[in-house]
Amino acid sequence: MEKEFKKKLTQFIELALQEDIGAGDYTTLSTIPTDKTAEAKLLVKENGILAGVEVAEAIFKFVDPSFQVDVLLQDGQEVQAGDLAFILKGSIHHILMTERLVLNVMQRMSGIATETAKYAKRISHTNAKVLDTRKTTPLNRFLEKEAVKIGGGTNHRFGLYDMILIKDNHVDYSGGIKQALENAFAYKQENNLNIPIEIEVRNFSELEEALAFSNLDRIMFDNFSPEDVAKAVELVNGKVVTEASGGITLETIAGYAEAGVDFISIGALTHSVKSLDLSLKAKLI
Repeated sequence: MEKEFKKKLTQFIELALQEDIGAGDYTTLSTIPTDKTAEAKLLVKENGILAGVEVAEAIFKFVDPSFQVDVLLQDGQEVQAGDLAFILKGSIHHILMTERLVLNVMQRMSGIATETAKYAKRISHTNAKVLDTRKTTPLNRFLEKEAVKIGGGTNHRFGLYDMILIKDNHVDYSGGIKQALENAFAYKQENNLNIPIEIEVRNFSELEEALAFSNLDRIMFDNFSPEDVAKAVELVNGKVVTEASGGITLETIAGYAEAGVDFISIGALTHSVKSLDLSLKAKLI
């Protein structure tokens, strides 16, 4: 894990455990002696792509550095119902304390990785890449975007601070494509910002206006048909990076990729994905 990811993960674990445990896990405290140890196994109950194993290890070690975690399946591996991902050994109190957080994270991340892999597979015969969006769970974005990478996708901007992405509302509020881009380039220069500029276009007229700016980094074709994307890509002629977005589904993504676009952004990777069914099963020693 990279340094920034580790930092975010530590903050996340602290807050998530506080939310769940509060003053104490009174069910476990009242029913099981504190000195008892046992094993638990992470059982896969549904076919998909596994994600969140490294995060789970970090959660376990944060709560109890003495935990023994025998990892059998890694992040990114294709799994089937009945597979065993890892075996955990340690304090029963600490196993039960971390159980729900680990499952919540791994089920969500695995669901996202599984969905991303489906989209990536549909366009694997092309050079296009699947992108995520900012349509994520608040404060869980770093985990959800990590899951996209594990599933074979590519991360778009992380937030509002690492790219100038001029969308339809920005264009309309600015008074048009030309004014929006002129404002953005001026602001970038005045503030010495080293970030890319991308603009969303809704039709060929807006595309022509955008192409007048030679220092633009990326153009997004919003709600274009695959046929129109092919025409737009031809007009761009490699001058800037291209992206297609807007209502693209698993059934239609191949057509967009085959049209020659560089990136295809899919909000559904994170905003409405189904979690993968996983279970942490107790095993007495």
